Amino acid sequence: MFEKAAKSEGITGEVLLQNLESRLDNVVFRMGIAPTRAAARQLVGHKHIVVDGQVVNIPSYSVKPGQVVGVREKSKSLEVIEASLAGFNHSKYAWIEWDESSKSGKFLHKPEREAIPENIKEQLIVELYSK
Repeated sequence: MFEKAAKSEGITGEVLLQNLESRLDNVVFRMGIAPTRAAARQLVGHKHIVVDGQVVNIPSYSVKPGQVVGVREKSKSLEVIEASLAGFNHSKYAWIEWDESSKSGKFLHKPEREAIPENIKEQLIVELYSK
C-alpha cells in the first residue's frame, strides 16, 4: 500500500490515507454495516458484501469512486448488520451516500485529508517507510 502511495501524485501520506479509506473493509465500516473494522473484514471475507451487485470477498479490494457497496440479499437480516445499522448516522462521511431501502451506499470520491476523522500523523509513517 505504501509503495503505491509513494508512486502516486500528491502528498504521500495523504494518498496513503485515501487509499486506506477506499479499502472495501473500511468502506463497509464507514457505511455502518459493521460495528468495527475487524467485523467488516469478516463480513467481506464471508461473502456478505457486494460491490456493484457482485460478491467480493477480498477485504483489501479497492473501491473506486461511483461503485455501490451493499449487503448481499441473503445477509440483510443478519443480527450483526441490523444492530450496527440501527441508529447509525449515515451523513457522517461526505464521501459516502447511503440508501437505507437497499442497504447499500455509493462511494462518491476519495476523502480529503481533513475529512478523515482518525488522529494519525501520516508524515511519521512516511518517514518510517522511506528509510
